Amino acid sequence: ELLHYFTTIIIPKRFQSTTTTSTQHPLQYCSTVQYSMKLLFQLSILQCAVTWSSHSFIIIPTPPAASVVATERTSSKRINMISSTANTDGSYLHDPTERDAHYGTPLNENAAQYLVDLHDAKSAFNFCGGMMFQLVLSEKLREHLVQIASCNDNDSKKVVVHDASKMRMFQIPDYQQNEKADNLTIFHGREIRSVPNAAGGMGFVLQLSLASEDCNDPEGWTKQEVAGYDGWKHDVGRVWRKGDMLEEEGFASFKSRFGPKAFSLHHRFYLHLDATNRLWLSAEDGCEGTPAEPASPMSKLFGWLK
Repeated sequence: ELLHYFTTIIIPKRFQSTTTTSTQHPLQYCSTVQYSMKLLFQLSILQCAVTWSSHSFIIIPTPPAASVVATERTSSKRINMISSTANTDGSYLHDPTERDAHYGTPLNENAAQYLVDLHDAKSAFNFCGGMMFQLVLSEKLREHLVQIASCNDNDSKKVVVHDASKMRMFQIPDYQQNEKADNLTIFHGREIRSVPNAAGGMGFVLQLSLASEDCNDPEGWTKQEVAGYDGWKHDVGRVWRKGDMLEEEGFASFKSRFGPKAFSLHHRFYLHLDATNRLWLSAEDGCEGTPAEPASPMSKLFGWLK
């Protein structure tokens, strides 16, 4: 049924906008459409069998049965997860019930490890009801969180996850309108846009970095960002920074890290739960996101055909 849909509806629709002459066949214009469409048409001729798994979409033609014609494109870089778990589908990263079963309760006890795992898995956060931001930790902050996660001392410092009564940053204890962050309750961060290949498919990244008085995180806030921070205000009147500006201020690897067209706005962030036990990463101005369920193979496939 899936192949019938592709060959009788999708492909003809793609060719409707292609200009042809009486002596030219529409298939001569395959180069003008996406490679996946041409491949699917070829597969319909080969009488392919479609095999699905929880991680990838694999199309295997009947003759020969063992040859793989196409697989979903994935990064060649392997992800080394720090946490050990029997759950291999990653649902514990976005599902509150699975999360608590994996990290335990209260979440404060292992929130540092949770943030590291979200970063390592290139998880996206759903901000503002549909804006997908990939969570990216600076190397310095990741090292800091790994150190916290590896400490088994009950008296050691933990990353703080506030309860559902703290839905805005100004509601947390000892809140002040300033630039300070302690890397436990409040974090320095940036929303970065126009990032090529960011997870979530929208070119958005939510970066968190290590805050320190001497600005020793090369990916952290610049001195100018610290001095001019006013993140409790609406972002319309705030200073957005392009790559050239950030590199001049001291973030030397910004463009190589996030792309030549990327630009950013810095925020302070904190973590809280809601009434349904979902985790939220919230900016001081109230914009917030929750870990999103990865796109299914089917949704990815139809995304290619848009």
